[in-house]
Amino acid sequence: MRLRTAATALSGALLGLSTLVLPPTAAQAATGGHRTVTVAHRGAPTHAPENTVASIDEAHRRGSRWVENDVQRTKDGQLIVLHDTTLNRTTDVEKVFPDRAPWKVADFTLKEIKKLDAGSWFDAKFAGERVPTLQQYMNAVTHNHQRLLLELKSPELYPGIELQVLSQLRRQGWLDRDHVKNRLIIQSFNGDAVKTVHLLRPDIKTGFLGNPTVAQLPEYARFCDQINPSYTVTTPEYIKAVHALRGPHGRPMEVYTWTVDNTATAVKLAGAGADGVISNTADTIRAALHKNGL
Repeated sequence: MRLRTAATALSGALLGLSTLVLPPTAAQAATGGHRTVTVAHRGAPTHAPENTVASIDEAHRRGSRWVENDVQRTKDGQLIVLHDTTLNRTTDVEKVFPDRAPWKVADFTLKEIKKLDAGSWFDAKFAGERVPTLQQYMNAVTHNHQRLLLELKSPELYPGIELQVLSQLRRQGWLDRDHVKNRLIIQSFNGDAVKTVHLLRPDIKTGFLGNPTVAQLPEYARFCDQINPSYTVTTPEYIKAVHALRGPHGRPMEVYTWTVDNTATAVKLAGAGADGVISNTADTIRAALHKNGL
C-alpha cells in the first residue's frame, strides 16, 4: 500500500484528551518516572523570527536542548531552512521581487533568496536576518550543542532531497554514531520520504508526522521509530497503541505531539505518556513539565 502523505483521522471512538485528568503524582506513577522531551518548534518563534539562526540561538539561551526545523531546496539545488513552500510570509520577497508571484521556494536561486530580509517582518531589531542554508543552520546547532528534529518539508516537490540532506549531514559530522544515537531525528508528513531515509540510513531515528489509524500502525512500525500527531488528535488510547508496537530498531515506538503551547495541555499529554512535546514556547512548557515531575 502506498503511504499517504497527509494524516488520516482518528476513530471517533477514541477517548478525547479533555477527559483525562491526572494530578502530578498520578501522572508520575502512570508514566513510571518517564520524562517527556520538549522540542523547540522552529527555534524560539515567539522571541525571534522562526527557522533562523537567531531563533535557534534564542532557543539555546532559553535552555532548549532540542530544536525543530524545516528543510527545502532552491531552484539551483541548494538546501535551505524555511517552513512555508513560498517565501512571502516570512521574508520581504514581494518587495524585492514583486513580479515573481506566487514566490515559491523552488522558483528562486540561493543567490536570490540571500537578498531577502527574513527578520523585519517579525521585529525591526531583526532587520537583515537571512534565510539560512542547511549548512549554516547546522553550524549553529553544532555550536550550541543542540539536538535536532529535522523535517523534510514537502519532499514530493524536491525529488532526491532525502539523499541530499543525508549527504549534507554527513559532511558536517552529524551521521557519526553519537549524533545518530543521541542528537538526530528525521521526520516528514510524507511517509514515502520517511521510508526512503530509513532505507538509505537504517540507523537513523525517524518519525512520521500524522496520525495513521491504529490498524495502519504496524505498517509504519517497519520504518518509523515515532508517530508524531497534532496534539488535537492525540489521545491516551492512541499513545498506548503506538507504544504497544516496536519500531525498526526493536524499541517501543514513540509519540512526539505538536504544536503544544498550553501548559495544562502539555502536562496532560506528558501524563498520558507522550514521549515528546513540540512547542513554540518550549521554555515555558519545559518548566511546567519539570514542576509536575514529567
